[in-house]
Amino acid sequence: MPGESKSPPGKKSGDAKTPPKRPRNLLGVSLVSAMLLLLVWMFSRAPLLGEVEKSPGEFWQDLLSGRIRTVVMEGGTQLHGELAPDGEDAPRRFKVSFPENYLVEKFDFIQERANLDIVDLSGQDFKARLESGRLELLEATLFRLSDGTRLEVRYLDDNGSLTTARVTPDIEGTGQLNGIYAAIIERGHAVGIQSLRNPEAFRYKEPNTFLAQLVFTFGPWVLIIALFWFFIFRQVRTPSGTGGVLSFGRSRAKLYNKETSKVTFEDVAGIDEAKDEVQEIVEFLKNPGKFQRIGARIPRGVLLVGPPGTGKTLLAKAIAGEADVPFFSICGSDFVEMFVGVGASRVRDLFKQAKENSPCIVFLDEIDAVGRRRGTGLGGGHDEREQTLNAILVEMDGFDTDQGIILIAATNRPDVLDPALLRPGRFDRQITIEPPDIVGREAILKVHARKVKVHPSVDMQVIARGTPTFSGAELEALINEAALLAVLHGEQMIRHEHLEEARDKVKWGRQRKSRAMDPADQLITAYHEAGHALVAAMLAEVEPLHKVTIIPRGLALGATMQLPEKDVYHFSKRKMMGNLKVLYAGRIAEEIFCDDITAGASNDIERATELARAMVCEWGMSDNIGPIHYGDSKETFFLGREVTRTLTHSDTLTLEIDREVKRLLDECYQESRRLIEDHRNEVDQIAKALVEFEVLSRPEVEGILAGRTIEDLGELRRKERAAQEEMTRRLRGAHDESVKGGTPDAIATEEEGDMGVEGKFAY
Repeated sequence: MPGESKSPPGKKSGDAKTPPKRPRNLLGVSLVSAMLLLLVWMFSRAPLLGEVEKSPGEFWQDLLSGRIRTVVMEGGTQLHGELAPDGEDAPRRFKVSFPENYLVEKFDFIQERANLDIVDLSGQDFKARLESGRLELLEATLFRLSDGTRLEVRYLDDNGSLTTARVTPDIEGTGQLNGIYAAIIERGHAVGIQSLRNPEAFRYKEPNTFLAQLVFTFGPWVLIIALFWFFIFRQVRTPSGTGGVLSFGRSRAKLYNKETSKVTFEDVAGIDEAKDEVQEIVEFLKNPGKFQRIGARIPRGVLLVGPPGTGKTLLAKAIAGEADVPFFSICGSDFVEMFVGVGASRVRDLFKQAKENSPCIVFLDEIDAVGRRRGTGLGGGHDEREQTLNAILVEMDGFDTDQGIILIAATNRPDVLDPALLRPGRFDRQITIEPPDIVGREAILKVHARKVKVHPSVDMQVIARGTPTFSGAELEALINEAALLAVLHGEQMIRHEHLEEARDKVKWGRQRKSRAMDPADQLITAYHEAGHALVAAMLAEVEPLHKVTIIPRGLALGATMQLPEKDVYHFSKRKMMGNLKVLYAGRIAEEIFCDDITAGASNDIERATELARAMVCEWGMSDNIGPIHYGDSKETFFLGREVTRTLTHSDTLTLEIDREVKRLLDECYQESRRLIEDHRNEVDQIAKALVEFEVLSRPEVEGILAGRTIEDLGELRRKERAAQEEMTRRLRGAHDESVKGGTPDAIATEEEGDMGVEGKFAY
């Protein structure tokens, strides 16, 4: 039928497995490995390739003639060594074999001979020295060899130095050495005679070095050619192959299917409407005939829009786990490359793969990286990024558009996207994903709590009510931080106090109890936070006070925490005025009680100024200015607007706006000052209690306003701590008994009901 996409022959739709590597890949790897092993073997055997095998007789002749430089025994029967050069360019190595137990007796003598410097003496010279008494003969040995007789002597000359000499016969006769040796014996020098017979029974065996020369000559060239072929020619010949030299032009999208993705719609909570809309897409892909009977067309593109952490990518993972079709996932920054034209090439390759696997889903995360408005920036736009965007536009809705491809994109900056990308036919639907409400937060907490061990007494509804404005990512971080705190406290399960501390840590930062503060600085911080706390507790139109602390959290030296009791959707003028009073209360308390002001209120003043200007210029909350928008446009010329802007109001009106902003701030400042001066004693008590306890909860601040003293707070804290320890002990015992007996933890539930919500928030 027209509009339907068929998979190519021999390929199953939805097959998410990558194609197997070609056999020549394995052949190339095997060839390179074999060449490397051959080179390693050649270099390890290189010293032995030119070795000469000698007979024992030839060895003794070379030893006595002084040709042997070094000698090493191996296995008790073989000797390896090096011969001195004899008219050759380099010394040669030799190997000789002996009978069993022969070298054990002779090796010391052989090793000594190999290290001696031998002097040659003629027969006449030695005989004259011997008869004149110019030397003291120590040892003389007559060697009878096949090529003649040799006489070797060791003596001390007239200088007292030890000399080893080889006596050679003169030309007069060959029996001269025998006569000299006989004369030595007559003089009483008892010297042994060693005879080596039949040296011709052994002969040199020159090895065949042709193979070694061949390998050393051609081996390196073969290896270089093989490596060059494997890493250069083969990769250039297949530029679209994975890992090729030109593979930067191919899409980097990852392919998932129902089996590889473990996230399902059961793991997504708090965004039911968005989940219902994407479930329609999954249903169409699973059962397209049901929609096509009446001519319905599924949206080609779905844009997920929402603040960071609200679950856009998680929803896409769930689609990949639920849809029974291939799911391609890629990030917008993967199209950006240093080479011109690479982004558009990757877009075309991505949709080519999608067409081959259609019907399928393509998920493009952070699409604002490539989908920004064209023609933006000073001097024109970025041509490479615009080429990539143009390729996406054509592939989504052009002449050759495949009906079986659904593009899902996610962004938290929809304002910067090109209008052509957002029109119907490309992104037909925009699904807005907002932070969850109280019901959604409870569902999200329960989803993440399935992965950890939570005590039965924990009520997720209470935690959800105490975490307004939290996103799904922040709720997941809350559960994880609570699990870490439970482990650090030596607990086996997550308890309510762990979740409370984890919430404060995620929202306001980690406590820095180790930071040492001067008592004067601590007192200034205490009065500053006491001013905030008093005004927040006295005004009913602002968010309720949660707790106040002078323990540093994050970058702040102290914090006054206000926690909404419910989700807030409207901001009234009365509430904004109350917030201005709370912001200025810290500076006013410093001025009244510390006789000076500090820079600690800089952030409070900045926030108050921004809030007052928004009330006047954007929200129309000023009677003198009226309900007219005078705010500067937040769009910049980098998003496709003009560099020069026309002033939307006159200089006189600008001055009037500044006066109105100052009037609102002064009015709130004076009202906040009046509240603090009317309750000086309460502010002083709150500050002293903060110095004493460092942290005060909302009930404790309300108790001080009702007339309680610091001593009363201390006694109340001791009683509450004892009650909590007793309750914790009973809960643990009841839970352990229920685990042993296999019954529900009824006692824990009953005790938790007696505790109440207010007790859970008490410190």
